[in-house]
Amino acid sequence: MTNSADLLNSLKIDRSAPPPPTSRKGLWIGLAAAGAVVVLGAAGWFLFGRDQAVPVQTASAVSLSAGSGSASVLDASGYVVARRMATVSSKITGRVREVLIEEGQRVEAGQVMATLDPVDADAQRALSASQLAAAQSQILGSQAQLKEAEANAARLGALVGQKLVSRAQFEQAVAQRDALRAQVATAQRNAQVARNSLAIASNGVDNTIVRAPFAGVVIAKAAQPGEIVSPLSAGGGFTRTGIGTIVDMDSLEVEVDVGEAYIGRVQPKMPVEATLNSYPDWKIPAEVIAIIPTADRGKATVKVRVALKARDARIVPDMGVTVSFLEKATEANAEPKRGVRVPASAIVRRDGGDAIFVVGGEDIVELRKVQAGGALGEHREVISGLAPGETVVVAPPAGLVDGTPVATGTD
Repeated sequence: MTNSADLLNSLKIDRSAPPPPTSRKGLWIGLAAAGAVVVLGAAGWFLFGRDQAVPVQTASAVSLSAGSGSASVLDASGYVVARRMATVSSKITGRVREVLIEEGQRVEAGQVMATLDPVDADAQRALSASQLAAAQSQILGSQAQLKEAEANAARLGALVGQKLVSRAQFEQAVAQRDALRAQVATAQRNAQVARNSLAIASNGVDNTIVRAPFAGVVIAKAAQPGEIVSPLSAGGGFTRTGIGTIVDMDSLEVEVDVGEAYIGRVQPKMPVEATLNSYPDWKIPAEVIAIIPTADRGKATVKVRVALKARDARIVPDMGVTVSFLEKATEANAEPKRGVRVPASAIVRRDGGDAIFVVGGEDIVELRKVQAGGALGEHREVISGLAPGETVVVAPPAGLVDGTPVATGTD
């Protein structure tokens, strides 16, 4: 019993005894482990986290000192369109015999584009020619009878005065003469009708030849030999409604949809600078032709027609175009503007001033302080701090900071 009691007492905790001394070696081990975690985390970010570039949209800074004395007040996009474009068809329904055009071919006004089978038209013209010949023969017969009737009436007229024939015989001869005169007049009118019918039949033969209505370039070939063409849609997929489509390349212009909130900035005869999406480095001088006086309620836009002052084979219908509406300097001797223009959303406020994120080497952004100027439509002037041609971030994310790698995309 005594031994058991002694054993239980040895297991009790003496709370009045002082705590054992702390080992400094364990403290240093803990601090070293925490430092290793921090170092490993920094190294992991350096190796992996920094390679995760932030996707951004970029744009190039455009110089304002080009010497033109003009600045863009509005930028918009549109398409190249042709004022003269036609899908050429035949005037009659018929089978195509020959197609004489190909895509890209230039045709002149009146040039033959295709021919139809003329069998029916030729037969109709031959019939009209026969009817005209018959009418002319009838005229000759009636004129011969009229000549005899006139001579008979004249002879009886002399005899009735001498009381050698009765007046009834004379009056019968006169009536026969007058009837033959009417018959000749009818035959002549019938001949004229046959002549007109022949002219119509000849036009029918000419209608089997499809000609170009104006000079232009063929952009589509719609029919092949053996197919049926008709000026009216007959339904189904076996009847063509056209031979081909031609475009007058001298009538090309640009149609732009401008937001109705900005249409007040556009005026007729306003200078414009057009840039084809296919040739971004080619600036084409242009001019506003007219503002169409109606709005699209669905898109809240107004259509503007722009005339291109340059003619080039590279400009084709339906090409995408970006246009900049320019505002001329008010004074003839005005000095050219200094600085550059960038999208207004590229300028941000940092530390109480204007700043821009500039994309440098290896796609690392640099936060740069700039001196911003006035608004230029959807752009803004930068007086100093930025050089022409430098790439800036458009609408930078809120978390973007100096030295961040980015994945660029052109705006």
